[in-house]
Amino acid sequence: MRSPPQNSPAQQVRFITQRRVLLIGAQIVKDKRPVNLDIGSMRLPLTAWASITHRASGVFLFFAVGILIWMLDMSLSGPESFEALKECLTSPLAKFVLWAILAGLIYHTVAGIKHLVMDMGIGESFEGGTMGARLVIAVSAILIVLAGVWIW
Repeated sequence: MRSPPQNSPAQQVRFITQRRVLLIGAQIVKDKRPVNLDIGSMRLPLTAWASITHRASGVFLFFAVGILIWMLDMSLSGPESFEALKECLTSPLAKFVLWAILAGLIYHTVAGIKHLVMDMGIGESFEGGTMGARLVIAVSAILIVLAGVWIW
């Protein structure tokens, strides 16, 4: 950690890293910043959770593309493999996997649209960000439920 620049000899500024105390002239000011952040004990705002789940859904979709490409390959390999894939997709587990992939795609798309709207300067305030996060969650939940109804 660097020490702050010294402005004048009369105003001695020294930063002691062991005690985390800032000495300014003759006054002692305690530095109230936490030394180690325990992320598990922090209460994150809704906007943070929306951002984290947007990134997580992107990572999930990266791996889901492998399943989708395998399904595309199976469907295009021939009539026999197409019928085998159709039979496989009738199982509840396969329907759940498809629904999970669609849920990730829906959430990632809706959150991405929110980011595009914010890039245009709409909803950049704290209240606007919170409203956008709530809209993303609400619209995604509705579309995910509709996707589940469509698959089953």
